[in-house]
Amino acid sequence: MSIVDTLPMVGRRLLAGSTDGRLDEHLRRYGRPPRLDGPRLVGLLRAAGLTGRGGAGFPTWRKVEAVLRADGVAVVVANGSEGEPASGKDRALLSYQPHLVLDGLQLAAGALGARQAHVYVAAAAAAGVRAALDARRGAGLDPVAVTVTVAPDRFVAGEESAVVNAVSGRPAVPSDKWVRVTEAGVGGAPTLVQNVETLAHLALIARFGPDWFREAGTPGEPGTFLATVSGAVHAPGVFEAGYGVRLGDLIDAAGGPAERLRAVLIGGYHGGWVPARPDLEISRAGLAAYGATPGAGIVLALPAGVCGLTETARIAGYLAGQVAGQCGPCVNGLPRLATTLGDLAARRLRPGLTAEVERLAVLVSGRGACRHPDGSVRMIRSAMRTFEEEVAAHLVGRCVAEEAR
Repeated sequence: MSIVDTLPMVGRRLLAGSTDGRLDEHLRRYGRPPRLDGPRLVGLLRAAGLTGRGGAGFPTWRKVEAVLRADGVAVVVANGSEGEPASGKDRALLSYQPHLVLDGLQLAAGALGARQAHVYVAAAAAAGVRAALDARRGAGLDPVAVTVTVAPDRFVAGEESAVVNAVSGRPAVPSDKWVRVTEAGVGGAPTLVQNVETLAHLALIARFGPDWFREAGTPGEPGTFLATVSGAVHAPGVFEAGYGVRLGDLIDAAGGPAERLRAVLIGGYHGGWVPARPDLEISRAGLAAYGATPGAGIVLALPAGVCGLTETARIAGYLAGQVAGQCGPCVNGLPRLATTLGDLAARRLRPGLTAEVERLAVLVSGRGACRHPDGSVRMIRSAMRTFEEEVAAHLVGRCVAEEAR
């Protein structure tokens, strides 16, 4: 998967030309990171409007402030596990600009008075991160010691409480959220878990300020984000764009559609299917009408000749196999939902099939030990809306995609 510096409508930021992991080039370009106390960092992040780039889009300053106010010595974790199969942006960033991520980790650790910092990454990125840390150690850049933990290749392993469990030496599965990790996370300490892209943005905001950050994006969603564009495009890759970018511009940046498109999955396997409208704005406001969000920046283009219901059933089956096995909605609900959707996709018809999909979706939603069931249901419901024509055709034994080939 290729990496393109940026789209024409934004200035270069996270992808401002690779440093190839070289610390001397990074320092030449950016200098040493500043030192900030907690209130100053919270103020900068609040003014910038930075939100988490891992998928949830939660205001970064709120999480930092919560850890700052909690009792105990803080722990900071950079989450680059990226268990989402359709995403490649975190691994790309860690190979392209690892020192921006590590600068952000140290800035957060210093501001919170942390004595421990961790990088939690996929196996493919671990060696590069360790090499970058070795170079920084020799330059005295990391006053807070950093431990690297390799994440298992599982979808739920990147969930916040699963990250805390893995870093603590336990299985990387989500925990019930009776207590927030910002209050009691790694070793019972208040813990800040931030996506690696979020930390790289933090490092730039600390250097260039909130006003600079807001020059890209929209007033309600400032800044740039990394988009992984794949599927039916000529040149899949990772691209940087400001929020509010048109879907058509992202597709064009990836070489344009390889064939006529039927729909696009935005936000990944916990995201939502939307029509392949070139003028669709990629932002929370622009996607709200479709029940979707930019999420972790995933854009998966579906060609007209591929059945949206079949593709959704495939994803649902994958998600049903990625459960933590800790609650009924995951152990029982998601497999039944995936099987029922699979019957609809395969045109194994029976009375009340679509009603059964919705009944199971209602039973699964809001009852899980983590957000995995809710995210899976969100994607499935979006498919039932976006592929309404396909649903109607399947119920009478036809398939729109087959007829389009």
